[in-house]
Amino acid sequence: MEQPIKILIVEDNVIIADDMQSMLEEIGYEIVDNVIVYEQAVEVLKTQQVDLVLIDIILASDKTGIDLGKHIRDNYDIPFIFVTSNSDRATVENAKTVKPNGYLVKPFEQQDLYTSIEIALSNFIYGKQNLSKGLSNETVNEDVPMSNSILKDSIFVKKQHLYYRIQFGDIQFIKADNVYLEVNTVDKKFLVRSPLKDYLEKLPQNKFYRAHKSYIVNVDHIDAINSKDIMINNTLIPISKDFKEFIISAMNS
Repeated sequence: MEQPIKILIVEDNVIIADDMQSMLEEIGYEIVDNVIVYEQAVEVLKTQQVDLVLIDIILASDKTGIDLGKHIRDNYDIPFIFVTSNSDRATVENAKTVKPNGYLVKPFEQQDLYTSIEIALSNFIYGKQNLSKGLSNETVNEDVPMSNSILKDSIFVKKQHLYYRIQFGDIQFIKADNVYLEVNTVDKKFLVRSPLKDYLEKLPQNKFYRAHKSYIVNVDHIDAINSKDIMINNTLIPISKDFKEFIISAMNS
């Protein structure tokens, strides 16, 4: 199932915060929460799934947005953007110490907000790809307007102008098709550019297996099996001798 990017807003000016939320929801993002102090933000991060945080540097609490940025850097692997009316040298230098993924100066328009978020997400994903062994950042041609990155328990797939999260558990099987992979979920198919063997390394090893030279399957979605094939969602998928032996052994254990 596709899920929009989940954003936490940390802004002590309620009017600005509500305006930001309206802008973001109009674009298609999901707002997890809209809070005004450091402590509330820490609690949301602890209890909710958050993909990106927008943070005002000056908050209605003793701890600042820069303190929150440090907390995120130390405890989470998600991008954050400072959204502030302070652009003086001292503030910027202080903000740089926690390595934000973006810095947006108020006042701003909806397009400025969208651009900052998309660049922050893109750079964050690009950095993750460079750190991931065997997963290269490649440009997808215009006929395939999607890109992907594997993070935590999901794949981010870019379709048109937004990144969507697809949970690993929703992936049924992946088929190699020339230089692309077809990532099949219950009701959708996405094209991703990556070698099959590299993709397999980034998926949960207890769920996803190389069933055939051209297929990766999620074993939780196998509906039926015979000597040559398995069936997933009414699709017959050829299997190798090794995979057949593995499945039979698993069934008998």
